[in-house]
Amino acid sequence: MPETQNAPVNALAVALFSEVLTIDQMLRHRLTRVLPGGMEISHFSVLNHLARFNVERTPAQLARAFHVTRGAMTNTLGKLEWAGYIHIRPDWDDARRKQVSLSPTGRQARDAALAAISPVLTELFTEMGEDKVRAIVPTLRELRIKLESDADQPR
Repeated sequence: MPETQNAPVNALAVALFSEVLTIDQMLRHRLTRVLPGGMEISHFSVLNHLARFNVERTPAQLARAFHVTRGAMTNTLGKLEWAGYIHIRPDWDDARRKQVSLSPTGRQARDAALAAISPVLTELFTEMGEDKVRAIVPTLRELRIKLESDADQPR
C-alpha cells in the first residue's frame, strides 16, 4: 500500500523535474545561439560570476560554485584564458593554488553576452507575464537552495 500512496507524489516530482530539465535544455539552446563569438553558456556563467563578485577565485572555488568537477572547470578556464577573458596567476601565499580574475576583455565579452541574451529573456518573460514570473521565482529559488544544501551533505 505505501507505494500506491507515494505514486501521486512521485509522479508530481517526476513531472516537476522533467519540466525543469526540459526548460534548462531549451533555454541553453536559445541562449547559445545568440551568445557572441562562439561563447558557450559555461563560459558566460564563469565570466558573469567573476564580474558579479569582482574578486579573484581559485579554480576549486569556481568548480564548487558551479557544481562541476575540477577537471571540467580547468577545461573551461583554459578556453577563457586562451580567449584573453581571464587572467590566471599563481597564488603568492600558496604555490599549489592559482587565482583567477576577470580581464578587461572578459568584462567586455560578458557585457556583450548580457546584451545579446537580454532580448531573448525579455521576450520570454513578457510573453509569460510579470505576475507569473514573480510568482514562480520564490519557489524555484527554494528548490535551488534545497538542492544546494543537499549537495553539501556528505554521502
